[in-house]
This record gives sequence, C-alpha cells and structure tokens, in this order.
Amino acid sequence: MRQRPVSLREQLHLAHTSVVPLHRQIYLWMRQAILDGQLQPGQRLPSTRTLASELGVSRNTASSAYEELQAEEFIERTVGSGTVVARVFSQQLPRGEAQSSQETPSLHLSPLGQALLTQMKSLPLSFRRSPSQEPGVFRLGVPDLEQFPSALWSQLLARHMRRSLSVSLDYQEIAGYPALREAIAAHIAVTRGVRCQVDQVLITPGTQASLDLLGRILVSAGDTVWMEDPGYPPARAVLEGIGASLAFVPVDAQGLDVIAGRALAPRARLAYVTPSHQFPLGVTMKLERRLALLQWAREAQAWILEDDYDSEYRFNSHPVEALQGLDRANRTIYLGSFSKVLFPSLRLGYMVVPEALIEPCKAAQRFQMIHPPFLEQMVLADFFMEGHFARHLRRMRALYAARRTFLLTSLERMCGHLLTAHPPDAGLHLVAWLPPGVSDSEVEQHAGMRGIEVVALSSLSRQPLAQGGLVLGYATGDEGEIQAGVHVLADIIRACHKAPR
Repeated sequence: MRQRPVSLREQLHLAHTSVVPLHRQIYLWMRQAILDGQLQPGQRLPSTRTLASELGVSRNTASSAYEELQAEEFIERTVGSGTVVARVFSQQLPRGEAQSSQETPSLHLSPLGQALLTQMKSLPLSFRRSPSQEPGVFRLGVPDLEQFPSALWSQLLARHMRRSLSVSLDYQEIAGYPALREAIAAHIAVTRGVRCQVDQVLITPGTQASLDLLGRILVSAGDTVWMEDPGYPPARAVLEGIGASLAFVPVDAQGLDVIAGRALAPRARLAYVTPSHQFPLGVTMKLERRLALLQWAREAQAWILEDDYDSEYRFNSHPVEALQGLDRANRTIYLGSFSKVLFPSLRLGYMVVPEALIEPCKAAQRFQMIHPPFLEQMVLADFFMEGHFARHLRRMRALYAARRTFLLTSLERMCGHLLTAHPPDAGLHLVAWLPPGVSDSEVEQHAGMRGIEVVALSSLSRQPLAQGGLVLGYATGDEGEIQAGVHVLADIIRACHKAPR
C-alpha cells in the first residue's frame, strides 16, 4: 500500500513578517527536520500544490523550497512517485531515532591544545576578561585609547587606501613592510640602544605571536625555560603550551636572580625576561645581573627573549637601554609591541633577531602567519616617519606621569597604612603592598564585584609570597575615576582587614 504524504500543517509555522523569505523558511525548517530525524529517510512529503495549500503560500514558493532541498540532496523527486526524504540519511540517522543538532562530540585534544586550554583557565581573572566586558578602573596593559589621535590615523589610512591599496592586495614581504622596519630600527637604536640592521627586524602580529613563533623553532618538548617569578602569565602559557618545562626563577629588587636560575636549571634552553621594567614588580634589572645573565647564556648556549613591553614610558630618567645592546654573543632576541604605545587592536609588533635566526624565523613566518595586514604597516610607517609617533609618545608620557603621581597621592591620602606603594620609574602600573594577613585574592574578588579591576600579585607568582599585593594600572582612568576607585578600594581593604581569619 502506497505511503500517504506527511502533513506539515501543524508542524511548520511561517513568520510572514520576517525578513527571511517564505521559501527560505520552509527550506530551513525541512532541512533541520531531516537532520534531526523528525522527517525519516524515504518518508513521503506533500506535493508542492498540497504544501502550498497547507501553509497558505503560493505554489512557486513551495517549489522554490523543494528545489533548494533537492539541489542539496535532502529530498528525492521522481515523476509519478512524488517527493520523499533522501534515503541516503538512513546510513547516518537511525530510523525512528532523532539525532540532536546539539550533540557534543567526544573531545580529544592534542597535548598542545590541552595545555593551552589548561593555561587559559589558570590565568588571573583580569587576563581572562571578555573583550565586551566593561573595563574597570586600574585596568592593566591598556593605554588611554581616548587620547589616541584617531582622526590623524584615519587620514593616513585613507591616503593609503587611495594610493596604495591596489598594489598591496597581493602577498607581501614576509619580514614586513621595508619602510616600517627601517623606521623601527632607527627608533630603537636611538631610544633603546638596540644594535641591529634592518634585515634583523621582523614584523609580527604582536609579542604573543613572536613568543609562539620563537618557542616553536628554538624549544623542543621537555626543554627547560627560565621564567620570571612573579611573571607575565600569557608568556608563561605560550611557552608551557608548546611543551617547555618551566623553571621559575625568583625576582627581587635587582631583577631576575641569575644565581638562583643557574642553581635551578643551569642548562636551560631559553630565558624569558622583562629587564627594563619587570612585570609585575616594576623593578629594573641591575647592570651586574644583566651581565651575569648574558654570561650564562653564552656559556649555556641559551637564548634570551627580552620583552621590552612598555619601556618607552620612563619618567625619572632616560629609558634604560635594552639588554640586547650589551650582548656581544648574539644570544638575545628583542621583542617589541605597539599595543601599549598606540592601541591593542592594531596587532603589530616586531622582533629583532640575531643574523643566524633571520632565515629560520622567516621560514616559520611563511608557514605560520605569512605577514600581518600590510595596509596598517604602511600607515604605521608614515606615523613614524612624519614625526607623529614621537609627538604622541611625548604627550602620553607626560599624561601617564601625572596620573601615576595622582594615584600615589590618592593612595597615601585615603589608604594610608592599608597600602604601601612606591613610585615606579617606568610603565603603566604599580604594585601596592597590603598589610600582613590580608588576602590579595580576596581583595581582588571583592573589587571586581564593584567594578574595580585590580590584579592580586599572588596570582602572578608560583611561589608563596610573604606579603600580598595589588597590581594597579593607571593609564586608562582620569583623576576623578582614580580617586573614586581608590576610595572604594580603601573600603574593601578595611573590610578584609577586619574580617575574621
């Protein structure tokens, strides 16, 4: 006996006011019903005339929906036999058993994938914030974006859109836009004491990308890497994610303790350091320690990754010259970024590599990232060469110096014995130490609930700290916001200080 067609009158409901055409609504519903098993393989469907009558649409609308379904092989249409659900689905969807479109597949990550996921979950809350989340006062790692000369940048961008877009659409030089590399080499030679030729400067999508690329070509799974402790969690995550075994080397008032590093891992393959403005403590590595680090790298045939993330902002003196400029053994790789000097979404950074690493790094770039967007590289080159970069830097240095002073004054006035902070020589953040017995993670949690974005120092350290501290950024808030934030923070610390332990 011939199977009767299924009636769709009670199941398929059309939204006549939707922007989605009616034939498309029919197609989407039937496609999903077939995938879910609601419409079974071989089941007869109504004719286009019957379907149009049931749904109150034109026959052309019904025909258009069936034509799309047939084109994608969801239904079979035979003259004299009518229309049925494609029998091919009987091989994938068990007859009479609906398959949920939300089924979660079994997840088997590679060791790298699992390590990166674990590292992401272990990051401090401030480093895991959603980009759409409203930023709080004292936020770390971001400049004051309202102060960026957006109109000027737009003009430079429009100029290159008119003049250069057509010639920049194809693949470009892997190492980056030559004019930008020349501008960077000239700038860091004067301001940071970096010794390099233009061909040693390679443009990347930022420091994280540079770390990932360098880690993959210099570190094998199981190799030991020196990591500052306390230190920068995203760098730790990248290096541990590629399979490195991390040796957490303590940092004190003089910077990385090289003697401790030698004792922990004398034959480490690589060391990641922030010598000019250590993250998060803010100290500058003393010359004796710098020379000792370079001596160790030369003896161990190890590499040094120097992350110079915000050294442009030095307030009390000329910026301390880069470690790379002292290195005569060519074991230091200098990493720079424009995220904190210009704006984070620019996603442009650079690395200065020893000559021996130029070709290996370019080969890795060729297969890993090719090159960052070229139009932005050309705009940034003009921003340098026309003097806008230097002017913007001078203006922002003065602004951040004033905000640093205002934050320190506000902490002294409103927090008094609750927080102890010293003026950092450089950068966009400072560390304020809590009274003994007060949990910095507890303060961080309560502050976050009130829109205050501080980072507990203990969350950045692998070794237990003798005293808790808070890392406070001062770049993004004006004086009113800073004052209000300090007032709230003082209330929170008082409550935590009095709370029973």
